[in-house]
Amino acid sequence: MSTDNAEAPSQPPMPTRAEAFGFWLKLGFISFGGPAGQIAVMHEELVERRRWISENRFLHALNYCMVLPGPEAQQLATYIGWLMHRSWGGLVAGGLFVLPSLFILIALSWVYMAYGHVPVIAGLFYGIKPAVTALVVHAAWRVGSRALKNAWLWAIAAGAFVAIFALALPFPLIVLIAGVIGYVGGRVAPDKFKAGGGHGAAKQGFGPALIDDHTPTPPHALFTWARFRAVLVVFVALWAAALGALTALYGWSGVLTQMGWFFTKAALLTFGGAYAVLPYVYQGAVDHYQWLSATQMIDGLALGETTPGPLIMVVAFVGFVGGWTKAIFGPDALFLAGAVAAGVVTLFTFLPSFLFIFLGGPFIESTHGNLKFTAPLTGITAAVVGVIVNLAVFFAYHVLWPQGLGGHFEWMSALIGLGAAAALFRFKLGVISVVAGAGLAGLLFQMGHSLLSAAG
Repeated sequence: MSTDNAEAPSQPPMPTRAEAFGFWLKLGFISFGGPAGQIAVMHEELVERRRWISENRFLHALNYCMVLPGPEAQQLATYIGWLMHRSWGGLVAGGLFVLPSLFILIALSWVYMAYGHVPVIAGLFYGIKPAVTALVVHAAWRVGSRALKNAWLWAIAAGAFVAIFALALPFPLIVLIAGVIGYVGGRVAPDKFKAGGGHGAAKQGFGPALIDDHTPTPPHALFTWARFRAVLVVFVALWAAALGALTALYGWSGVLTQMGWFFTKAALLTFGGAYAVLPYVYQGAVDHYQWLSATQMIDGLALGETTPGPLIMVVAFVGFVGGWTKAIFGPDALFLAGAVAAGVVTLFTFLPSFLFIFLGGPFIESTHGNLKFTAPLTGITAAVVGVIVNLAVFFAYHVLWPQGLGGHFEWMSALIGLGAAAALFRFKLGVISVVAGAGLAGLLFQMGHSLLSAAG
């Protein structure tokens, strides 16, 4: 008996703030692979290895984050950091999940804008663009294979594709209609709108966790209406102060002010992940505000795919290019304009994510019950599949016919795209490998083409 007790793992100690800071900083630099990969890394580190939180509490938090608009992996990190170290922990965990990606994207965006026409950079992007198209198709397949379980959901996905492709309906309206259909469908045919599982089956046997299944909810995480009102007031005040300051400095029609307002709305619509909200960002940033071109939008997604952090961080690239293109601080301060715009966009994109965790986390922790708004979410997820397919069509069109249907067909881009699709679907290669290989193929093709042109 004593031997068993000696061999049984003990509950880990509460990590200090310095230890927690170090881990969240490390996570910010290694969080590649999209939300599924990021959540898998957190599960391995937090549940299995460090045992800071139990499997069931981890999944309970994840289920809440999955029904929120915004990047679920970043919100999960915020939730766990908040549960362990109060508001400080949530701000550090969620902030460090984003900041490394922001700084990396600012640097890459500067290289892109300053040297994007250099043959080497242009060759790399020539190959990366069709790979991004393949990645979007793969994303549609991944989401669709998990979400479209019956004819009802297939019909919603097809309707969403027609709505955005043929009717050009705005993405928020499509989300609203899909949610209403899901709500009604959940009552009429509840078996057709049952929500699927999370990011994997539960595993047990990792040993006692710091925050275990039966660990009492810490005092700061208990729900009270007074705390709810205080959090809501603080975040609304922060948002209003930031947007008000931009309005006072640059006017309501100023580029930075409009970026703050537009990406606040985008942050509230990111149901289904970054791929789902990108059409809305495209409609606003490319068509309406003309902060960047369609080609630059595709290039930005390619950069976002190859950097750590949430894929929605592509909005930082949108902000950087918009600030640079509009020269908001004059022609001699283009980098400063881009960096400030990227920071503004990131602030307004992620501020709602922190609000949702600090506001709703205590309710979720206090109830420990199952969430019941799954039917509308199921309808929205089905619509997201159709929206992502539309995004793939949009990308393919601009990559294969860069000058329009009347122009020439980029056969090499098609071959690179097919190769990237085979690597993803058949050989299950990772995003970094696919993008790197496609970029190298594009570079070699462009160099060969240049040599042939020079020789001719």
